[in-house]
Amino acid sequence: MAGPDLINPPELGPPAGFSHAAASRDLVVLGGQIGSDASGRILAPGDLVAQFGRALENVAIALRAAGSSPELALKLTYFVTDVAAYRANLKPIGQSYRAVFGKHFPATSLFQVSGLFDPEAVVEIECLALRRVA
Repeated sequence: MAGPDLINPPELGPPAGFSHAAASRDLVVLGGQIGSDASGRILAPGDLVAQFGRALENVAIALRAAGSSPELALKLTYFVTDVAAYRANLKPIGQSYRAVFGKHFPATSLFQVSGLFDPEAVVEIECLALRRVA
């Protein structure tokens, strides 16, 4: 069996010691996606809603590059630095979510963490998804 496909779309920040996505057969696993642009820079330091929306867009970019899409997501894991801020912004976060995932709601977990690798990041999202195989 061949090894996994390692996927690093140019629209996402440059990988350094990791891949944005790995896929094998019909499974896609995403590394944590943050609210960064193609250079890897956080676009809205301190803004949970903006970073959440951008991180979801980055999830969609990585999924598509791996031959998948948001509607094929099986599991999302959210890491946030402030659960209270997440709860306080459920409506705009939900709007950002539906803009990318529509009404597809895969299994999901949310964890509060004391920090993320990029100190300006306040949210990071991991995803497991199916891949379209020909």
